[in-house]
Amino acid sequence: MRPRRGDPIEVKSPSQLAIMREAGLVTAAALRAAAAAVEPGISTAELDAIAAREISSAGALPSFKGYHGYPATICTSVNDQIVHGIPDAAKVLAAGDIISIDCGAIVGGWHGDCALTVSVGPPQAAAAGGRYPRDELDSLLRACERALWQGLAQAVPGRRLTDISHAVERAVRAAGRYGIVREYTGHGIGSQMHMEPAVPNHGRAGRGPVLVAGMALAIEPMLVLGEPSTRRLDDGWTVVTADGSWAAHFEHTVAITDDGPVVLTAEDGGAGGFAALRPGSWAGKPEPAGEPVLVGPEVAATRQHVSDALEATDGI
Repeated sequence: MRPRRGDPIEVKSPSQLAIMREAGLVTAAALRAAAAAVEPGISTAELDAIAAREISSAGALPSFKGYHGYPATICTSVNDQIVHGIPDAAKVLAAGDIISIDCGAIVGGWHGDCALTVSVGPPQAAAAGGRYPRDELDSLLRACERALWQGLAQAVPGRRLTDISHAVERAVRAAGRYGIVREYTGHGIGSQMHMEPAVPNHGRAGRGPVLVAGMALAIEPMLVLGEPSTRRLDDGWTVVTADGSWAAHFEHTVAITDDGPVVLTAEDGGAGGFAALRPGSWAGKPEPAGEPVLVGPEVAATRQHVSDALEATDGI
């Protein structure tokens, strides 16, 4: 699922971003419903049915189903599966698993796309087979989600595309010894689900296209506990780690506006996530020594910022 290289980057009007906001909220609601149902004994096919009902009840269409032949509404990637796992009635979750759920929805021809990774079972549940302690998996998930928000915070007019990539990588490196998957990246999004530009999760800052108001990007770091090499299963879709190590994946769709980034797939537009980037605030943990705080003053992490930014896109 990659954009076609060489296509121009789509710049949306405020009214088009408003529709993307609707698609983002539908996507977020479907993802939230599926994630809330995660528990030992549920199948990934059941999670898919939950997301499908949410999208249908909102009068929207799933972005994924039928896309290049993909057979389901969501992607469900368990443990060593990184992305694009196909829901299956035979794939039943067990306590100690982790699962990435990726969801997309279309409203009025415009797309939203987001993903998260959650643990299965109570906090004290050990990883299946005892391979990883629960606290190690929790740290992986926190590192991946935090890296996502550091990248989102760079989605500001006048910055360059790889400022996002660099912010993601710096956050990951500060968090621990995690592998960053390189073969799969974020992407532009709008009238199609996957568009230019590709958004890598690593690299030097200050390169690539200049970001302008009206662009929209899906930023999605993928981290692994081992080596970042991947392979694709015989189903033609599911991407797994080559060494069998476990993976985390988080994603949001963000609109670039003159007032800063607006996270279209977050209910609050991103206010909570940006506020959590302040030193000492992430999941109640102190900031690791030397970690960069990459939120500039033009990306003030307050609800007023989000309100102002939404007003700039026709009051979405």
